[in-house]
Amino acid sequence: MTRPLRLDGSGRTDRVMASLTAVVAVYRRLSGVSGRRRPPVLAVDRDLPLVVDDVRVEAEGVVSVRLVHENGEPLPRWRPGAHVDLSPRPGLVRQYSLCGDPDDRSAYRVGVRLLGEGSTAVHALKKGARITVRGPRNAFPFVASPAYLFVAGGIGITPILPMVRQAAASGADWRLVYTGRDRASMPFLEELSEFEDRVWIRPDTEYGIPASGAELLEGAEKSAPIYCCGPIPMIVGVRTDAALRTSGPVFFERFSTPPIVGGKPFRVELARSSVTLDVPADRTTLDVLRETVPGIAYSCRQGFCGTCELPTVTGDRVRICVEREPVTLDL
Repeated sequence: MTRPLRLDGSGRTDRVMASLTAVVAVYRRLSGVSGRRRPPVLAVDRDLPLVVDDVRVEAEGVVSVRLVHENGEPLPRWRPGAHVDLSPRPGLVRQYSLCGDPDDRSAYRVGVRLLGEGSTAVHALKKGARITVRGPRNAFPFVASPAYLFVAGGIGITPILPMVRQAAASGADWRLVYTGRDRASMPFLEELSEFEDRVWIRPDTEYGIPASGAELLEGAEKSAPIYCCGPIPMIVGVRTDAALRTSGPVFFERFSTPPIVGGKPFRVELARSSVTLDVPADRTTLDVLRETVPGIAYSCRQGFCGTCELPTVTGDRVRICVEREPVTLDL
């Protein structure tokens, strides 16, 4: 049985403290040696110096941009559903889905519809232009399955296109419903023509605007995962009706800011500027802050890219595109 250590006035206290001091001294010496033997921690640079190799018109208002490494090096691997952070000019960063061939490591391809500041800068790119790209990252992972239903709306075809090709290559039973305003505005129709028997091209000018998500889910196997990308109303309709008919899991990706549901007004303080901003229930911190500080950087507006992170006075960092609580920023 171990007896408890009893410290008394006989000097045992001094002996124990001296022993502990010696142990600590040895530990510190060993820690110093161990630390010196460790290799230095190197910063990871995920920025890719790429060059525009080709720009093609794919539909009305849509171009595809082919990017290669400036030194001809193979590019990082990626899987269907991945996107890259693309900076067409300093201070401007936007996310675009990769829509090329994942097995082709010589180039990346993105499809961009002309809509907003970021896309305007991308459409202005010319062959030979140098551009910084970060990634790829995947927030829309493609799972293995014997069957799939793909639903794409407009430019939402970009992350779906590599999924379709991989599903076809794997021998899966798949279907694609591709909606759009009209055929002239729908990119990559020519590439999809080889899968004509599995693809339903459904422009509004020929079929009308979809009345519900159920219309787009017709013929889907109940257990097949559903991959959906496009306008928010389409995604909401597909998710709602898929749940009602006990379909397979729905994976989706938005290309626009999700709506604020059940929001409440709050205040944001700018500590160094001594400014207080009122954020209404239906707006974000980013929306209101940009009216006061126009140069605030942002990108995805959905909270995953981190471009809009700002420091608080407590040393934390918050993503102001999704922040919905009172906060005091170090600005």
